[in-house]
Formats: sequence, structure tokens, C-alpha cells
Amino acid sequence: MKYILVTGGVISGVGKGVIASSFGTILKCCGVRVTCIKIDPYINIDAGTFSPYEHGETYVLDDGGEVDLDLGNYERFLDVTLHRDNNITTGKIYQQVISKERKGDYLGKTVQVVPHITDAIQEWVERIAHIPVDESNEAPQVCIVELGGTIGDIEGMPFVEAFRQFQFRVKRENFCCAHVSLVPQPRSTGEPKTKPTQSSVRELRGLGLSPDLIVCRSEKPIGQSVRDKVSNFCHVGPEQVICIHDLSSVYRVPILMEGQGLVDFISERLHLNLTLPQPKSYMMKWRNLADRVDLLRKEVTIALVGKYTKLEDSYASVLKALQHAAIEVGYKLNVSLIEAANLEKEMKMEDPVMYHKAWQTLCKSNGVIVPGGFGKRGFEGKLEACQWCREMQRPFLGICLGLQSAVVEFSRNVLKLDKANSTEVDPDTPHPLIIDMPEHNQGQMGGTMRLGKRTTVFTSDKSVMKQLYGNKQSVEERHRHRFEVNPKYVKQLEAAGLKFTGHDTENKRMEILELENHPYYVATQYHPEYLSRPLKPSAPFMGLILASVGKLKQYLEHCNSLNPSDVSEDSEFLFLSADDLEAMSTSVDKMRLDSATDNMA
Repeated sequence: MKYILVTGGVISGVGKGVIASSFGTILKCCGVRVTCIKIDPYINIDAGTFSPYEHGETYVLDDGGEVDLDLGNYERFLDVTLHRDNNITTGKIYQQVISKERKGDYLGKTVQVVPHITDAIQEWVERIAHIPVDESNEAPQVCIVELGGTIGDIEGMPFVEAFRQFQFRVKRENFCCAHVSLVPQPRSTGEPKTKPTQSSVRELRGLGLSPDLIVCRSEKPIGQSVRDKVSNFCHVGPEQVICIHDLSSVYRVPILMEGQGLVDFISERLHLNLTLPQPKSYMMKWRNLADRVDLLRKEVTIALVGKYTKLEDSYASVLKALQHAAIEVGYKLNVSLIEAANLEKEMKMEDPVMYHKAWQTLCKSNGVIVPGGFGKRGFEGKLEACQWCREMQRPFLGICLGLQSAVVEFSRNVLKLDKANSTEVDPDTPHPLIIDMPEHNQGQMGGTMRLGKRTTVFTSDKSVMKQLYGNKQSVEERHRHRFEVNPKYVKQLEAAGLKFTGHDTENKRMEILELENHPYYVATQYHPEYLSRPLKPSAPFMGLILASVGKLKQYLEHCNSLNPSDVSEDSEFLFLSADDLEAMSTSVDKMRLDSATDNMA
């Protein structure tokens, strides 16, 4: 087993997750089986009880693990299925060690950070690194470990010490350290500053880890002189300095890294014995995807009505799923984030400017998505968005709380159950359309929801969602919720036109909702965004984008396929043959090489 440790310096949020994912993408394109581990130094057992404003969204895995959003990056980039133990936290490690101490496993010894905590970390990494994560069901060959936070954080010290020991435990030829650091470019001078990177690398070395690769993140491209300076002052070769500036899309990051000789270095450093040079077509799908994103011209605007819109990472997977679908259809995505509370009638009196601005943004959108969330804040605003989409025939997709909002709104305004509500919002409502699940433990918050991949069975052949999923009899999607539709009201809702076209396997839980005589009014209790991939968009999101650009009917008539006449005229190259695409890529590579040669001259 080979290990690549990715650490960060200067500031958090510098892009370690995308860099780690890009390492895996490049290696996977070379035919190497890859897995990933994310280490979060916080004491929480998992990410399940976090507010989205703390660390962004909580990402859910097949096995129900509530983990850091970076594992979503790994799964999307590498198209693998990770497990809850691929996310290590300080809480998990200490819980394991304390549990062993209570059982007497340490034979009366004093339990300390070194060696007991550090040993537990190393054993955990080695154990998880060998678990298969792809369809081959074979053990991975390379494990990429991302250490959250920045070097020097007190909570991360046990992990740094663990990997200082780990590099000798697995031997040098099996361990590589990549340090991601910020190279700021102050506006006052416009000159890239390498001093923060030098200090960060010095601190990392002082803790016993010497970086084999230094990944310099910057806003603008970094010149060769700055790269040489980092090489000189950080005691690494020029080929060991990788420069990543802000790009048009994240899909260009693996391409940029590969273009700086990363494959050659990693192959030699970790003795991977890769075939060099790799065939030109080995990263073809990523080049095509990146070019496709850059060439899109026509736009589609989706309004996202949520509760945590101040931080985009709160809806990271939803935004990615929307982007995947828009790219597939051939449109450039614009997302308008609307704070749900700003749509509520009370806001018209409190802040009329904010109220009218929110409604103007909603009315200008081509489609609307109401994602998941918890609590009563903004719930009435979500109901307003649902009502507007239903009455104005605007494409709508509700997820989790979005489905619950659609049910409550329909009950109030169509069934005339004026005080219909969710018991999460109003425990004393006379019409509890949404109730908590019987197995939900009200006394404990963490890990008590309906989590992970579960089967949804279609109950109607006329379902648009069934067609979007390829007319399958059932689908498996990931869940994360505490409340669900009250079965007592299902017949009444369906008689009025709100159909539940997907149930759980026991036919008790309502999973998919569709409104009759509407272009696209769909909601799911599960979270389809978690299984969306750049080259395999999620079906409900595809439906929303297609309906928003007026192409859903043609798409379904052509058996879920896109014809050139059905998509943006800027995307005809999507339908070229593989040979044409390779020829185009070769031509583009030649143009880039000619341009680079001219610049050097």
C-alpha cells in the first residue's frame, strides 16, 4: 500500500480537498486503484450535529455515515463508494481508545497521547486503506489521506505526530507528503509572496514531516521565478513545486497538476511502475469535461430557496448536482441563493427592500429548488416558494424538507386545512401532515435519523421520475431525515392530485411526490444530490434543468437521450465520436504547446 498525505498551511479552506481528489483522479486515470481518508481534528464523533455554517454541509454515505463534505469531493471525482470510517475525527479515536481502556486492554498501563492515541491513528489508517471502494472489489493500491486544518493547530498535533511515526512504519518508498500552501498576492504590490509558504514548510519540518511536494495555491498564475524561489527556500526540486491558480472550473485542477509532471514524480517517488509516458487519451474524459464547461454559452437560472444561504458550502452537493445536470444538457448554470425567511409576509413589513428583492429573484428564475434543512426558521418562506411554483407552473424540485414543505402548502391551499403543519414546526397542530418517525429518539440528536442508502419502489408507470430513472422498478438513494409524511393524509392528498409515486419497500413511507398537470413539480424525501457524478448526473436534477429550459418532453420522448437539436447550440461537440474528440484534444494540446513555445521565445 502506498500513502499520500495531504497537509495544509497558512490558512484553512485553501483547497486541500480538491487537491487530494485531483491526486486520486490522476492516479485512477493511470489505472491505479485509489481510496481516500479525511481526518478532521475536531472532537465531535461525526459531522451529524453540525450547523451548516460550521463546516458546510453534512455529507451522507451509503452506510449512513455523516461525514465531512470533502468525502463528497472524493466520491464525485473518483466515482467510488466510501465508508463512515474513511472519515477520522479526534472524537472517534479517543472514543476507541477510552473504550479499550475501560475493557482493560492496556493491562493497567497509563494511557497517553503517545503511544496509545498515535498508535490508534496509524492502525485505523492502515485498516481502512485496504477496504475496497470501487466496483472491482479489490483492495486499493494508493491511499490518499487529507489532514484537515492547518499545520500548527493544537488539535491536529496528535495526527501530525502519528504520521511522523507512520512514515517509518511503512517505509519511505511507500509514503509521500504533499503540502498545500497559500501564496498571497497583495493588491498593493501585485507581487506573489512566498514567505508564508516558507514559514509553513519550516513548521512542518520542525514537527518531523518533510514535504515531497509543495502545492502553491494562488489567485493568479505564478511565474517560474516564484516557483524557483519556493524550491530554493523550501529545499525541494523545482519539479516538486506544483502551482495551482484559480481556474474556470475545478475539473481543470487535475489537468493542470498532470501538466506539471506529477505522474512522473509520483511514479518514481512511490515506485508505482506506471507506464510512461501515458497515452494521450488517458485523461480524455476530464479534458472533454473541462472544455465542455468552458464552451457553454446559453444560461439557465435556478433559484435555491434555503435556510443557510450565507455559506455556499451549506449546499455543496446540491450545487454540484445542479451543475452536473446543466453541463449534461449543455447550459451554463446560474444559481440564485434566496434566504427563505425573506419570502415570508412578515419580512414585507420588517424589511420591504429585502422582501421585494427576494421575490424579484424568484420570479426571474427558470426553475426552483427547495433543499433540505432542520427547524422552523424560514419554513413559511419555503411554503411561499412551493405555492408560487405550483400556481405559476414553474419547474420545482423539493428535497427532504422541500418535499415536506410542498405537502404542507398543498394541504393548506388546496385541501383547505388552514392549520396544517409539520410537528417539527408546530407540535400542537390539529393537522399534522408531517410527523416524526416512530424510531426517532427525541432525547438524543446524533446518529438518530433515517440515514444511508435505502430502496425506493415506484408505484406508478405514469411517473415522470420513473422515466427519468430509465423506467426502473426501484432505485437506491441516500437518506437523512427525522420527519416524514403522515400516512393518514396520503389518500386525501392523492385524490386532490398530489401523487406519491415512490414508496419505501414496506409501502409505509412516502419517498417521491409528483403533481398532476404540471410541467415539473417533483419532490423526494431522499437526497439525490449525494449520488450525482460529473459524468452521471442525478435523474431528479436532470429533470429540473430540462424542464427549466423547456426540453424535458423531448428528452423523455427520445428515451432519456439528448439530440443536438435539443440542447444549446454551443454544445454540438458533446455528440462527436470518440475519435473526433481525441483528434480535437490532440489539436488543442498542440496549440497549447505552440503557445508555450512562443512565450518562452
